[in-house]
Amino acid sequence: MEIEMKIKGLMVDPVTNMPIVILKDESEDRVLPIWVGIFEANAIALRIEEIETPRPMTHDLLRNLLESLHASVQKIVVTELRDNTYFAQIHLDVEGLARQIDARPSDAIALALRTDAPIFVEHEVLEQSRTLDEDGEPSDSERLRRWFENLDPDDFSNYEM
Repeated sequence: MEIEMKIKGLMVDPVTNMPIVILKDESEDRVLPIWVGIFEANAIALRIEEIETPRPMTHDLLRNLLESLHASVQKIVVTELRDNTYFAQIHLDVEGLARQIDARPSDAIALALRTDAPIFVEHEVLEQSRTLDEDGEPSDSERLRRWFENLDPDDFSNYEM
């Protein structure tokens, strides 16, 4: 089952200094932190902050290519968590034909923001992300999730590049 999520923000992992996209479901019961690269975080932040660039960035180019080919992004889905790596699919409509394209979640999210496509996460991925490490302790992802769930939305600000 797919659960629709929204981007609640970008932040920096205080331990690794890596950017994290925070996805939260509509009821705001579930949170999914996804660590992303700095360039992908920048692409996401540009769109969240509605900053126009003088020339198309990579994800803008992808959107423009899809439009010129009469294809549209119907949704993106974070489909799998394997070996601490998330996987996603971009669901396209290409002149009436459904197509799915494998993608990194960060690229799929950046494209979804540019095409106003909804973002979904498979229920199983949300369940898998709530895991314990080998010592029976909560994983880094689970610790971050618990910390984030206890935050007041006013306690954090947008990620700045």
